Amino acid sequence: MDWVRDDLVGARVLDLFAGTGALGLESLSRGAVSVDFVEYGAEALHALKANRAKLRVTRKSRLFKKDVFGFLDGVGEGAYDLAFADPPYSSRMSEKLVERWLAHSFSGVLSIEHSREIFLPGKGRRRVLDDSAVTTYRQKGKTGG
Repeated sequence: MDWVRDDLVGARVLDLFAGTGALGLESLSRGAVSVDFVEYGAEALHALKANRAKLRVTRKSRLFKKDVFGFLDGVGEGAYDLAFADPPYSSRMSEKLVERWLAHSFSGVLSIEHSREIFLPGKGRRRVLDDSAVTTYRQKGKTGG
């Protein structure tokens, strides 16, 4: 998360394929003002609800039980400052998400965790972390970590 630390203070964050909410919750602890979590899996939703309550961030966050791409259909250009995504590695959702963001940038910054075997389209900055990689995209003129 250090690669986006300068983007977090005061940010409106979107956590896609949120799972237990680790990325969004960490964002709040580093100065984000709000986080919207999008998750569809029942088990992950249960854990995410418990984590939000335990950390007392229910007023700073919202939870959407929706398919990520269906959710994004209703999101305007630049609605968020920063978006995180951690789609299933075995799917092609990372590529699909990048293509969606390149066509309609719903956030100033998009950071996607994915398999290190995958090279995503566009001009993102790629960092390798053990078996995974993180590729971060920025709108033109948006600087940061």
